[in-house]
Amino acid sequence: MANTFTQIHIQIVTAVKYREALIHTEWKHRLHQYMTGIIQNHNHKLLSINSMPDHIHFLIGFRPHQSLANLIGIVKGESSEWINLNKLTRRSFRWQDGYGAFSYTRSMVNVVANYIENQEQHHKKKTFLDEYQELLHEFGIEYDDRYIFKLPE
Repeated sequence: MANTFTQIHIQIVTAVKYREALIHTEWKHRLHQYMTGIIQNHNHKLLSINSMPDHIHFLIGFRPHQSLANLIGIVKGESSEWINLNKLTRRSFRWQDGYGAFSYTRSMVNVVANYIENQEQHHKKKTFLDEYQELLHEFGIEYDDRYIFKLPE
């Protein structure tokens, strides 16, 4: 679109269904590459990505030609299909419904990217649930504990 200028940086956080530890170190970098490709194919810029066994963080330079919900739905759908087609887990892989999305100023991009890249160190001190609730509090997002993560039925 002519004369449209944006600078939108968003960190997305999503968990494996039931927060199961299914993302293995043996293939997580291939998953990151695959998700990077999906994001770039939709003309967004991947700035940082890292995962733990039960969740993933990625920071993108977001272009407003597509809704965030649509992009995340595609990323989650295509990446879980890729994991399943490659039989990387013993049973069907699924992402948790929903996601967290947090916007940042340009001056915070390096700080957030560094935070994402050092997930292993952060989670030696803090659980994913604690980290996620901290983000929700930091951004002033009201939530109901029952809906942060779906527990096994």
